[in-house]
Order: sequence, then structure tokens, then C-alpha cells
Amino acid sequence: MTHPYNFRLAALTLTLALALLAPGCSTPAPTPDPAALAALVWPKPPEPPRIKYLQSVAGPLDWGIELSWWRRLANALIGASAQHFVRPSAVAEADGVLYVADPGAQSLWLLDRPGKQASQITTIGGEALVSPVALALRADGAVFVADTTLNKVFLLDRKGVLLRTFATQGLERAAGLAWSEFAQQLFVIDSKRHRVTVFDGDGTVLRHMGDSGRGNGQFNFPTHIALAPEGALLITDALNFRVQALSPDGDFLWKFGNHGNGSGDFAAPKGVAVDASGHYYVVDALFDAVQIFDQSGQLLLTFGDRGEQPGQLTLPRGIFISKEDKIYVADAYNRRVQVFLGALATQKEQAK
Repeated sequence: MTHPYNFRLAALTLTLALALLAPGCSTPAPTPDPAALAALVWPKPPEPPRIKYLQSVAGPLDWGIELSWWRRLANALIGASAQHFVRPSAVAEADGVLYVADPGAQSLWLLDRPGKQASQITTIGGEALVSPVALALRADGAVFVADTTLNKVFLLDRKGVLLRTFATQGLERAAGLAWSEFAQQLFVIDSKRHRVTVFDGDGTVLRHMGDSGRGNGQFNFPTHIALAPEGALLITDALNFRVQALSPDGDFLWKFGNHGNGSGDFAAPKGVAVDASGHYYVVDALFDAVQIFDQSGQLLLTFGDRGEQPGQLTLPRGIFISKEDKIYVADAYNRRVQVFLGALATQKEQAK
């Protein structure tokens, strides 16, 4: 005799399957006008464009990955929302693989467009992710992910298989990551301890850089870090409202930034990145914009403004610039990653 529970489960499965196969009955979202999207450039005409909007990515479908019928059914059965980002905080990309740290979904997303595979990783090494907030890539496609609640950094291969866990080692709030392929060293922002902790590739602590304060080489709750092509470490010194550059050994190099609400000031600086031309990009969550500077701190350009439309931002956080000079911005409270084409010369550089 068929057990009533098995009958109800089969009925539920059939209902969900039919729902997944049936066409949606809700009103589809309006398709953006391609001509309007193509016109999303900064600065506006008649100035020559230097930043161009390319696309928004809210989940696997936007990255060109169609989830299988069985995967959609499995997600529905377990109540998983594996279709859309929730609050993306950090992003990276290499060779068509998009990596997204999403503390809102307590997940690391690996969207492999060439392999046509999408993975939403919620557990690593038997430990559930709580607040994954930072990423760094190795040249082989392996990814470091920092969980600021667990105070651990995990190293996964391109398929999401755990390679190594960087144990707490005195970390109190792991908030930002940068990997040096040349030195084979991992730089971890410890926001609560106001310093950078440096590991070798095997997870051994090598040194700490910085302490609490307002002087050169000191920090007040740093949050993000990026490695410049020439080897300098760019660090968002958030509550000192500045960006500092240190050598890999911890020597102070230079800084720029002030607290304020005008162009070139900082209100809530977050992600930092460097393009191939040596321009410095700083996300400001309260300005809902990305500001671009030269090394002296001169503001070159700002793009983005507050809103939900393409090219607009709401409380953005992380930023990543690929080797193709594509700019990826974690548009956290719009639940998406926005992609721009940048690294275009300034007027002064064009005149040279």
C-alpha cells in the first residue's frame, strides 16, 4: 500500500515540476532600450567617453548560464533561491568565471560561463558560511574567500573544492583580501585590529602591518585592499576617510582622501581597485558612485549615481578590474553586479 506521505511528496513534486515548466503568469520586467544602454557613458557628451556601461548580472541567467530543469526543481524542493544574488559584497572575474561573495545569501557564487556551470556554495569543509565578504584570485583560477563572522579564509579551486583553510591565526574581523602571485603571499585586512596580516601560500602567518591611529601606515577600521600592478597595496582606511598605499613589506608610500560631501571627498569609502593605466577607483557607499583618482589624489572622473536603473547604484561595496579592463561593481542593495568598460585615458593623457 502506498504510504500517504509518499503520495503527498509525489504530488508536491509534480506540482512544483509543473510550476517550473509552466510559463510565468506575472508581468515580465520591461526590457531596457538597447540604444539607451549604449548611451550610458561617462562623462556625458560632448566629452569623449571614458567609462561605458556593459551589463548587469543578478544571477546565472544574466551571465549566460541556463540552470537545468533538475537543478531548478531541486532548488524549489529545498526552498533554495539559487537564481538571484541577495546582497553581493565582493566580485572577481577571470576567463569567463564570475566569483561573487554574497553575505545576504550566505554564499559564494561561482558562475562558470565557459563550463556552463553555476554553483552556489553555502558550506565549505563542513562549515556553513555566515558572512562571506571578500575575494582574491590566484592565477590558476583558485579563489580565496574571507568570512568576516567565522574569521577564516578559505581557498577553493575553480570548481569550488576546498584546498586549504587559513585558520583564525589571531584574525578578529577578516574584511579584505589581496593575493600576490609574485610573492606567493596573501594579504588579509583585519578591520577590528586595524592592520594587515600577511600569510604565505600554505597559511603560515608571516607578519602584521599597521596599527590603530591616524598617522602614516596606521588605520582606523580598514575594509578593502587591492594590489597595484607595480606591487603597491592600496588600502581603504575607512574611518580615516582615505586610501593609503603600502609596500608589500609594510612601508608607507602615499595617501589621498578627505572626509566630506564634495567631489573627490569620501563619506563611506569601500572597494578599491587599480586599472591598467594606473588610475585608482574607489567605491563610496553613501555617494552611490565610483570615483577615479590619480596617485596625487586628483579626482579624474565619477560614474554612477543613486538609483535602481542600469548604471545607477545603491550602497555599492566591492569593485574588481579584470585584465581586459572591465570594471565589476558589487551593487549590494540592488542585488546585482554591474559591469562597465573602463581604463580609458584622461584628456591630459590623450594629449601626450
